[in-house]
Amino acid sequence: RQRMTSSMSIQQQQLLLQMISLIKLAVVVLLISIVRVESFTHNQHVHPTICKRQIAGGKQNTSSYLLRSVCSSSRQDLPDYGKTSIDIDQHSIESKNENKWRRRDLFGQSLIEQTKQEMAENIEFQETAKKLADIGLQGMSKEERIRRRRALDSLGVPSFPEFLTHKLNVEDDSSNHDNDSDNKSNIHMSLWRSNTQVLQLNVGLFCNQACGHCHVESSPLRKETMSQEIAAQCLVLLQNTPSVTTLDITGGAPEMQECFRYIVSMARDLRPDLDIIDRCNLTVLQEPAQEDLIDFLVQNKVHVIASLPCYSANNVDKQRGNGVFDRSISALLALNEAGYGKPDTGLILDLVYNPLGAFLPPPQQNLELKYKQVLQEDFGIVFNSLFTMTNMPVKRFADFLYKRGELKDYMDLLVRNFNPTTIDNLMCKNTISIGYDGKIYDCDFNQQLGYAIGGSMMSEGHHHEGGKTVFDIRSLNDLKCDVIQNDNHCFGCTAGMGSS
Repeated sequence: RQRMTSSMSIQQQQLLLQMISLIKLAVVVLLISIVRVESFTHNQHVHPTICKRQIAGGKQNTSSYLLRSVCSSSRQDLPDYGKTSIDIDQHSIESKNENKWRRRDLFGQSLIEQTKQEMAENIEFQETAKKLADIGLQGMSKEERIRRRRALDSLGVPSFPEFLTHKLNVEDDSSNHDNDSDNKSNIHMSLWRSNTQVLQLNVGLFCNQACGHCHVESSPLRKETMSQEIAAQCLVLLQNTPSVTTLDITGGAPEMQECFRYIVSMARDLRPDLDIIDRCNLTVLQEPAQEDLIDFLVQNKVHVIASLPCYSANNVDKQRGNGVFDRSISALLALNEAGYGKPDTGLILDLVYNPLGAFLPPPQQNLELKYKQVLQEDFGIVFNSLFTMTNMPVKRFADFLYKRGELKDYMDLLVRNFNPTTIDNLMCKNTISIGYDGKIYDCDFNQQLGYAIGGSMMSEGHHHEGGKTVFDIRSLNDLKCDVIQNDNHCFGCTAGMGSS
């Protein structure tokens, strides 16, 4: 200062001293303000974590005071500060790519009690249960058959074999019968089976759903299931019949039967090239104790054929139960997540459509394109193929038609739309269907009506009796000489594009 003032005038020296005094005063005022802010913040109990940090060296200088004043703002200025948990290992963020329809919360939640409640509140289910208790399954099958026959009689339609003979212009060899008209009337076309390509197993009737169109009358109330002994014999027949290329496992909900995983894993070991089909209702994937089911299906390269009768919630829930649509969409997304329906995975996911009421399904190819468009755009779901199935006039659907007064019209619809090109691909010609009790049938529909291979033909007023079991044959091709049994329900498999 002495060097500076020596060259300055008295007036300049006085001005400099005033400036230094003002700077000192400003510093004092600043320090007093900092102390007051710190005291106020401390009284408000602000979180002190950052504010307690000391400047290296031990003593706080003006910078540390400034830092503490910024960190010590009131809670009113920072209403959410301090709410974040210090357990940062538990922090997570929700993926923006998660599909809202994935509904992981549904997995592990059973549908069974809801289905039972809906059955208890449904008058038609209760009437059917009472009839079942009164006359039994055979009595109900007989009653169905009589109703179908009366409907066809009123339409002037002959028996199915006679109808085939007439429609396909099959020439009887009348030369061997001396043109005997009586003999001619007894000669009708019969269907004969080829080598067995498809082995279908109905492993049990228990199901977590009770669908209105179900032709096997499955529900949570059905307890019939395939025994380990019968399952093992079915595998023996599979091994002894190399012509079989497909093992089709159905139910009920086949995955809920005790023998399901045993059959799948053993069949895969026996035949690595075998197409193993699981007829899946989708909601079974969410049942308790089925959490690893998708992994099991993937591991064994099981071909999933899933029922989804519509791409709208209203129609699906009407046919299959409340909330089933949402569950089905969630299950399909879970299958996609595992690789099902996607290219180059080898995991096939097909869907099945069947009409809600008494009408034929739309053209399969066109409907498949519509399904793929809607399911992809609305839910992000992909699948391989769609199969359209004509509803068979048996069991629950037959009862549905009868009570609505639509059985005659539906039988007329089936007859009017007879398609001769369906004959070569009828399931009964290359498929053997085995019931949970080990009896052998031409198809799944004959199985539900009790028409076993080798049994006596049902006639008016009599039950169908007898029939072969899995313990009566060594190979499925031993059945080639047994005539395929057909009846008036078979019009369903030859109408439109069929139901095979």
